[in-house]
Amino acid sequence: MTVPEFTENTSKDRWRKHVLAERRLLDGAQRAMESSALCHVLAELAAEHPSVAAYVPVGREPGSIEMLDAMAAAGSTVLLPSAHEPGPLRWARYAGRESLVTAPFGLLEPSGPLLDPGAVSACSLVLIPALAVDRSGTRLGRGAGFYDRTLDLCAPDAVLVAVVRDSELVDRLPAEPHDRRVTHVVTPSNGLVRLSTE
Repeated sequence: MTVPEFTENTSKDRWRKHVLAERRLLDGAQRAMESSALCHVLAELAAEHPSVAAYVPVGREPGSIEMLDAMAAAGSTVLLPSAHEPGPLRWARYAGRESLVTAPFGLLEPSGPLLDPGAVSACSLVLIPALAVDRSGTRLGRGAGFYDRTLDLCAPDAVLVAVVRDSELVDRLPAEPHDRRVTHVVTPSNGLVRLSTE
């Protein structure tokens, strides 16, 4: 992703428009290749974590439902978010793609019983959607704030991983006081990368 004249003072809205425009240019073959690579990396990572909080990638987000199946096959209990109301996300257990139903904001979520927001505290690995991430752990989301409200409920030692394309790991993004940093990023080519959150 080329980032002409973008600095940490560039607005989040301009960053979002830029990343979404870049994602629209992806062809099907490249998306499939990236999704396959992410599936492999996340399956290996999930094997080290009995409980994982994840999400269903939609639209041009990197990844696929296959990554959820791979993590479940690795032995992890996979929780997926429900975003029906403002505030921290609620969660439900992933029981296979046939259990997914359409939810608000164009998302998919499990049809099973909803768990309280605090259920995420039992997950030692938390996967978080992002448009971009910088090397200090600042994550650019879509602006609704669901994850910023949710990450306070995660265990202090949880591995907080943003999932992005290779070019969406950048040097510096604009940050606000309420933004919660992630500890790691996963990209198709680089795998798991620890970030400097100090």
